[in-house]
Amino acid sequence: MGTDVAIVGDRFMRAARFEDALRAACGREIDCRAVELPWPDEPMVSGRSEDGTDGLSELQGDPERIVEHIGGASVFVTHLAPVSAAMLARLPALELIAVSRGGPVNIDRAAALAAGVKVVNAPGRNASAVAEFTIGAIIAETRNIARGHEALRRGQWRGDLYRADVQRDELSRLVVGVIGYGEIGTRVVRLLRAFGAEILVVDPYRTLADDDRAAGVRQVALDELLTSSDVVTLHARVTDETRGFMGVDAFARMKPGSVFVNTARGPMVDYAALHDALVAGHLGGAMLETFAEEPTPPDLALLTLPNVTLTPHIAGASLTTVRIAAERVAEEVRRHLVGEAPANPC
Repeated sequence: MGTDVAIVGDRFMRAARFEDALRAACGREIDCRAVELPWPDEPMVSGRSEDGTDGLSELQGDPERIVEHIGGASVFVTHLAPVSAAMLARLPALELIAVSRGGPVNIDRAAALAAGVKVVNAPGRNASAVAEFTIGAIIAETRNIARGHEALRRGQWRGDLYRADVQRDELSRLVVGVIGYGEIGTRVVRLLRAFGAEILVVDPYRTLADDDRAAGVRQVALDELLTSSDVVTLHARVTDETRGFMGVDAFARMKPGSVFVNTARGPMVDYAALHDALVAGHLGGAMLETFAEEPTPPDLALLTLPNVTLTPHIAGASLTTVRIAAERVAEEVRRHLVGEAPANPC
C-alpha cells in the first residue's frame, strides 16, 4: 500500500493532471484520492473568520469538506483549497502540503510550521505565460488593437485610428520601463530585446544579468524610469513597500501620453489615481489585467474609459503553466517520499 495522497484540483489545475504527474514521478509509491473545485467558473474568495480561514486569501472550497477529503492522508496536493490553523489541528497525519502556485496565500504557513508540516510551492510556474501576455498587452494598447476590435463589433469603421496624432511608434522605437526584475520581469526584458526596444529596469533587490547589460538594458532609479518611459509595465510583488506605490505622484511623474501596463497584482496600484490621470489625458492609455477587487465591481469607472484595455486576470492561463505546476508539485512529493530536501520550501 502506497502513501495516501489527497488531491484537490479545479477546472484549471485538473485533478487528473496532478495525478498523472504524481504517478510519473512517484510510480506505485502513492495512492491518490481526488476531488475538484469549480474555479475559475466560480471566483476565489478571501478567508473568513466564521470558518476559521481569516488571514488567508485567494482560496476556494469549504474547510469542512476539505478536512474530510484529506482525512488521514500524509500528503495534500492543491491549487486553491485552504488549510488554516483550525484545519491543521484536525489533520494529525499530514506531513506535506504541496501548492501548485507561486504564492501559497491559501495556506497558513505559520501554523503549518508550528505543526511540523512542510509547505512547498511552484514559483515561476506561469512566468513564461505572463511574460508573453505582457508583450501582447503592450502591443494591443500601443497599436489600438482592442479599440479597433471594439469599434468593428459595434459596426463602426475607425479609420481615424490611422491618424498620426492617434498612432504611436513601434516597439523598436519605444522606451519601455520594467518595474520588477524577477521571474517574469527578466523574461519580459528578454522578449523586449528581440523587438529592439530601449529597456529600463527598476528593482532594488536584483541586478541585471550580464547578457541584458551587454545588450544595452539599463538599471535606473524609479524616477528616471517613470519620466523617460513610453510604456511602464509592472512586475513587482505585493509587499508593504509596494502596496499602492503606483499612485498620484507616480502617475504624475510618468511621461505625458505614456502607457501603463499591469499584469502583476492590483494592490500595488491606486486605481482611482490611474483613472484620473487617464481622464485628464496625462496618460495616453492603460492595459490592466489585474485589479484591486476581483471580480471587478460593475460600477468600476475604469471599465468605461475608451483608452483602457482590460482582461480578467488571465495572463498566467496557459496549458504550459498547468504542465509546469503539476510537474513541480509531483517532484516535491517525490523528494518528500525519498527523504530529500524540498526544492521550493515556503
